[in-house]
Amino acid sequence: MDGNSFLDLTAAFGVASVGHTNPRVAVAVAEQSQKLIHGMGDVHPPAIKAELARKIAEKTPGDLGYCLFGSDGADAVEAALKTACRATGKPGVLAFQGGYHGLTYGALAVTSRDDFRAPFIEQVPTFARHVPYPKAQDSLEESLRLVEEILYKDRTIGAVIVEPIQGREGIVEPPRGWLSGLRALCDRYGVLLIADEIFTGWGRTGDWFACDAEGVVPDILCVGKAMGGGFPISACVARPEVMAAWGESRGEALHTSTFLGSPVGCAAALAAISEMETRDLPRRTRETGAYFKEQLVHLHEKNLNMIAEVRGRGLMLGLRLASSALALRLVYDLLARGIIVLPAGSGDVLEFVPPLTIEQEQIDWAVKQIDAALGQP
Repeated sequence: MDGNSFLDLTAAFGVASVGHTNPRVAVAVAEQSQKLIHGMGDVHPPAIKAELARKIAEKTPGDLGYCLFGSDGADAVEAALKTACRATGKPGVLAFQGGYHGLTYGALAVTSRDDFRAPFIEQVPTFARHVPYPKAQDSLEESLRLVEEILYKDRTIGAVIVEPIQGREGIVEPPRGWLSGLRALCDRYGVLLIADEIFTGWGRTGDWFACDAEGVVPDILCVGKAMGGGFPISACVARPEVMAAWGESRGEALHTSTFLGSPVGCAAALAAISEMETRDLPRRTRETGAYFKEQLVHLHEKNLNMIAEVRGRGLMLGLRLASSALALRLVYDLLARGIIVLPAGSGDVLEFVPPLTIEQEQIDWAVKQIDAALGQP
């Protein structure tokens, strides 16, 4: 509001992957607003909603492709939880400590953070159980054993919900092979795997979806954030046989909302995905992210007393600092220098999740400013 310019290393909570106010997205929104601003969801869906559903089916892994649309990530998670319950007949869901899936009540049940749950604990549903989420250095076998133990004992569990990389918890990446191991356990015990890729999806980690890195196809996929290029839209995407559990409509939709599949949102999403394709942003992210991480590693080596760890892949990176006080100081110092960053985890991690369009010279300038801020008393 003061007319200042900033380099946004948050992509506005991971949304602006194709850049802020991307011209292609802006034109699509403007043109659609002249045709049809509001549709009628599933009663009389506009053609552009079906077009977006087909595009999502094309880009998501395996045979995923049947969509329930929403307005934000929590909507997608709510739809996924309902879909899993319909498909399995089991109410229980296994989730992970540190996981963040949204703040509506169903999503809050699988979110484990006490700071969000405690004020409403008497109303939070109790269908979810939480187990530790492993860090990259943890034992792959031990972490999977803990999951299997619960799936073996508790046959009320019909689904496992997981972030392939935990974002809000501080860019926590599990050991290589853990996600595919989780997929195998779900298959063994007849449990559905829900991948929450609201943050990690659409090229953020260097693949179209983080699951792609291990060739994992979930039964249900939650997407949002970057998909709309800045416009609020999300989707729960499932395999045909899983989504078929909703059955044929009997006149009243079991899961719907007034703005479901907004025509403007669909236009924005199609434009954003087209921009990702045209510019091959997943590939670009692998290269740019590797460069950014390399610069952060050099920064770590130079400041071992202040930086504890460099985390993440693609353009989903984090610096774990010596203390949350240092991280918070850097947030304000960097803002004064023209850089927007946010803390994560216990407040001791700085997240770096910039637009996937960030240039190398912008990364160089940002790292120089971080280095200078670290040197301030």
